[in-house]
Amino acid sequence: MSRNMMAEAIRGGKQAGRRAKAGPKLPFILQFDPMKKGGPWWMPIASVAAALLLCALFIWANGMNPLTVYEKMAAGAFGSSFGISETLVKAIPLLLCGLGVAAAYRISVWNIGAEGQLVVGAIAATAVTIYWPNLPGALYIPVMAAAGMAAGAVWGLFTAYPRTHFGVNELITSLMLNYVALLLLDYLVFGPWRDPAGFNFPGTPLFSPEQQLMTFSGTRLHYGLLFAFVAVVLFAVFYGRTRWGYEMKLLGANPLAAKYAGISVSRHIILVMLVSGGLAGLAGMSEVSGVSHRLMYGISPGYGYTAIIVAWLAKLNPWGMMATSLFVGGLIVGGYSVQTIGLPSSMSLMLQGAILICLIGGEMLGKYKLVRRR
Repeated sequence: MSRNMMAEAIRGGKQAGRRAKAGPKLPFILQFDPMKKGGPWWMPIASVAAALLLCALFIWANGMNPLTVYEKMAAGAFGSSFGISETLVKAIPLLLCGLGVAAAYRISVWNIGAEGQLVVGAIAATAVTIYWPNLPGALYIPVMAAAGMAAGAVWGLFTAYPRTHFGVNELITSLMLNYVALLLLDYLVFGPWRDPAGFNFPGTPLFSPEQQLMTFSGTRLHYGLLFAFVAVVLFAVFYGRTRWGYEMKLLGANPLAAKYAGISVSRHIILVMLVSGGLAGLAGMSEVSGVSHRLMYGISPGYGYTAIIVAWLAKLNPWGMMATSLFVGGLIVGGYSVQTIGLPSSMSLMLQGAILICLIGGEMLGKYKLVRRR
């Protein structure tokens, strides 16, 4: 056998070995597509349906009919004028915080500090009532709203500045600042701002009528609803019709291309966190002025965290968030209704968690595609 024939035989043996190790060929492969931003438009709907089915298994395992439970929740949230008004009350802070986190997420700034920004907004609005008790009555609501937005924006800046100047991950700073804000709230309502006539109740004195947002007759639904609607319109206009919105879209789609185009990434991160924190701070102001009428312990049951679900369900679309905030607000109100059939109100928390898990799974699946192997 010649030298060339021996070399050819060796090469053929190696190739056969590699084919044997590779195993049989599949008719398709699962390939990661880094350019895709997520799944199709119907993915959030499918995620909600999957979450409802998943929770139905747990409800059935506890000896209850899932359809009866879901029907009870829907009737409690949307089956009466009282239920609808209460759902709208819950939707207001969810929508404002959802717009805030969506503004940051559009450029891949992962702000999960809306809870703390909401709390400091409520604190700042209350400070106006405590330290400026003699303002003209007509000025209280505008000044309180401005104070709440400013405080939330500054709290957002505490996340943006370390990110842009020191490269600190905003997930860590925004999460830790939530606990700082909550501890500051506890200190104030248990300490210097505590109502002396409130006995053991941890809260400030009640606001005067001039310091309270007006409500629609016969309900707890307040004019913070107008704040939320105006915020949606401005969000849509700024992101869809202005140069700044175009730059934000470019920055979210391709940060490297935006940088080469002369767009300052650091400046936009700071600006977007100011906007994000300001919207969450406005949500805090609307809660103390429109719902509780005082700063109190536990002013937020987790609106800042739940707003993440609101934003992702709507795929960061401001008009879509009007619907998703109503849906999630209905889950919260409907959770109170199931107590009459022996289930805890935390039923809504289980649903929210399941929806978030299914949303994350759907987003990940949306970034993969099946490719037929030739």
